[in-house]
Amino acid sequence: MTLELEHFLTVGALLFSLGLFVALSKRNAIGVLMGVELMLNAVNLTLLSFSRFSVSERPVAGQTFVVFVITVAAAEAAVALALAVSVYRNRQTVDIDRINLLKS
Repeated sequence: MTLELEHFLTVGALLFSLGLFVALSKRNAIGVLMGVELMLNAVNLTLLSFSRFSVSERPVAGQTFVVFVITVAAAEAAVALALAVSVYRNRQTVDIDRINLLKS
């Protein structure tokens, strides 16, 4: 049995839907961040799959996009974790429902 594009896209769709479920169902800020990271990894898998199975003049384009997505994901994780630590220091919680910083 050979692995085709459909197999990789199915795994990517399942991974993305799992990340979406985690991001929408968790009340903890760290859990939401983990869901967002799962979704970004699903996008990376999809980009690499299309890059691998497509015939083009520039086959490296998919890997280039993945490097940019990984860079953005690392920056997002660093900033979000710094914000979560800052909010925890001020409010003693990372529960999204209990954080009401912007309410007047």
